[in-house]
Amino acid sequence: MAKGTTAMEVRADGVAVITISNPPVNALSFDVIASLQRNYAEALSRSDVKAIVLTGAKGRFCGGFDITAFGKKPKNEKPGSMSIDFLSDIVEDARKPSVAAIDGIALGGGLEVAMVCHARISTPSTQLGLPELQLGIIPGLGGTQRLPRLVGLQKALEMMLTSKAIKGREAHEVGLVDAVTSANELVNTACSWALEIVENKKPWFKSLYRTDRLPDLVEVKDVLKFARVQTKKKAPNVQHPIVCIDVIEEGIVCGPRVGLMKEALSAKMVEQSQTSKSLRHFFFAQRATSKIPNITNIGLTPRKIKKAAIVGGGLMGSGIATVLILNNFKVILKEINEQFLSAGINRVRGNLQSFVRKGQLTKEECERKFSLLSGVLDYKQFRDADLVIEAVIEDILLKQKIFSDLEKYCHHNCIFATNTSTIDLNLIGQKTGSQDRIVGAHFFSPAHVMPLLEIVRTHQTSLQAIVDLLDMAKKIQKTPIVAGNCTGFAVNRMFFPYGQAASFLVDYGLDVYHIDNVITQFGMPMGPFRLADLVGFGVATATRKQYFQSYPERCYKSMLLLQILLEDNRTGESSRKGFYVYDDKRKASQDPDLRKYIEKSRNMGGVTQDPKVLMKLTDNDIVEIILFPVVNEACRVLDEGISLKASDLDVASIMGMGFPSYRGGVMFWADSLSAKYVYDRLEAWSKDYGEFFKPCEYLAARARQGASLAAKVDSAKSRL
Repeated sequence: MAKGTTAMEVRADGVAVITISNPPVNALSFDVIASLQRNYAEALSRSDVKAIVLTGAKGRFCGGFDITAFGKKPKNEKPGSMSIDFLSDIVEDARKPSVAAIDGIALGGGLEVAMVCHARISTPSTQLGLPELQLGIIPGLGGTQRLPRLVGLQKALEMMLTSKAIKGREAHEVGLVDAVTSANELVNTACSWALEIVENKKPWFKSLYRTDRLPDLVEVKDVLKFARVQTKKKAPNVQHPIVCIDVIEEGIVCGPRVGLMKEALSAKMVEQSQTSKSLRHFFFAQRATSKIPNITNIGLTPRKIKKAAIVGGGLMGSGIATVLILNNFKVILKEINEQFLSAGINRVRGNLQSFVRKGQLTKEECERKFSLLSGVLDYKQFRDADLVIEAVIEDILLKQKIFSDLEKYCHHNCIFATNTSTIDLNLIGQKTGSQDRIVGAHFFSPAHVMPLLEIVRTHQTSLQAIVDLLDMAKKIQKTPIVAGNCTGFAVNRMFFPYGQAASFLVDYGLDVYHIDNVITQFGMPMGPFRLADLVGFGVATATRKQYFQSYPERCYKSMLLLQILLEDNRTGESSRKGFYVYDDKRKASQDPDLRKYIEKSRNMGGVTQDPKVLMKLTDNDIVEIILFPVVNEACRVLDEGISLKASDLDVASIMGMGFPSYRGGVMFWADSLSAKYVYDRLEAWSKDYGEFFKPCEYLAARARQGASLAAKVDSAKSRL
């Protein structure tokens, strides 16, 4: 079955308009490319065609190369057959000019094709960019060579290394497009421009050979050297950004044709890397989270949420209020007294002002969005709220009281959501008759920054409420995952062994700071002890107790170190002392005094260290001892149906806990090592150190059958 095509229409003025059509984003599939080549061959051979305009159907130019086709490329494909043989030698070197008429999007391969044209006309709001690096690949259709020649080296590096798109107006300012016009006038303007090139009234530029925007070679070397240093700091564990920089340099130093060939060869190499496979997996996993079997495919239409109310104006409540008003929802924020309410509203204002400082909002936009917020001390204005989100402290009795009150004041279709991160939703709604509209809306801190929303359902939660929240997640630009109800739900439950495994290593003699350093080098944003400081020991202790109550058989029992630190008023970053000490700017430093607390904890716990074992532990061993129990718990979460897809847990681990995206998520990473390897390591540790490491049956079954962790296996044969 053909996937996409192009169509050509020759106008009376002699311009052949070629339109890319491959819904929804007019991606460059193999069929589209083959059709484009046929159209160009015809247009260039016809005597009645003077010039060519390339555009996209239905307001979208081209969203780039179809990622699903990456694994389907012919193995014997000649390097550069598309970028050199067709785009450069036929399109760019043609005796008839091409002009790109760009609306909506020109991303990745779409922008690369547009840059081959001899001029580009866009609408003001068009998004133009080369986001390939976020997929573990590099631009492969000439983008590394043409973009620096059009916008300058610095801007090109910024666009490629950050994967951020720019809008049409900015693209015009920096030289990426030649003119900006309305969508209605776009094709006509492009056709006129093309004819003026033919008549020598407009310049005929070949982007590949322009040098007027490139600095001299000495400056080129300096700029690229600095870019490499910064890139290695930000992404020390991946190679493709450095490869991209190398390819750019090759083209500037040795000439663009040499650069094109190096680009083609390098693009093929990085495409086959584990990093690229991981990032592409994450790309597709993100887009699959909102597809829930028997919920999103049964014809339910989301109800419109016009007004939302939030109970609690603390860090989480104010953060949730911020993200809602940023996306144009009217919001009521309730607190228990004027002092708390004023503090909550000021937090929201401060959050908005941080966006102004970063240039992401104008002062006028800030004030307009802030006007969507109102503060109250009672529930009277909740009567017309379509959604209420409770965001108070983790106190079951308080939450039960709030939900009982909501039932009295809110209309019968209002959704009752809780931002709890661990508490059983059935307990929260126990004293109401509204269990069908009670749902978890677990935001991650800070709520106006973190991209994940965990939607938690009980067996009684209505499907309509889930569909409504999935729609809201889309409107507030969050990636949702839907999870079942249990202690910790999917994300926090999956990671509850994270800190426990780290505590185990410290009890057995490893250094706190070495562990954190190893984990950050692996790619986590911070190690387990720095994370504990950030969260606060009070929260960490309360959360651990809940896990001990729910899963006693597989918890590492020692909590002595945290208790000893708490007794000495070391509560984490908020008190300036925890595992680390903090200055006035909350910068963390190692604390030599920590050693005495650790010694006391080991003595009280009666832990016998084995120096020989510790000396044998490599950094890789430390990573696996800390993260394989996380994989094990993720397997249980999947096995119990708390999460429906392994890919959802990958997204959750990356967007909720900071697991490195270039490793594909916690389950994908484990699969890259193999289920058998993970199982064997855990089984060996469980024999030496107890049930905390005992691999679950789900993992064991896949290890025996050589299956991936995402695969279903024959359960009858998989029992031990």
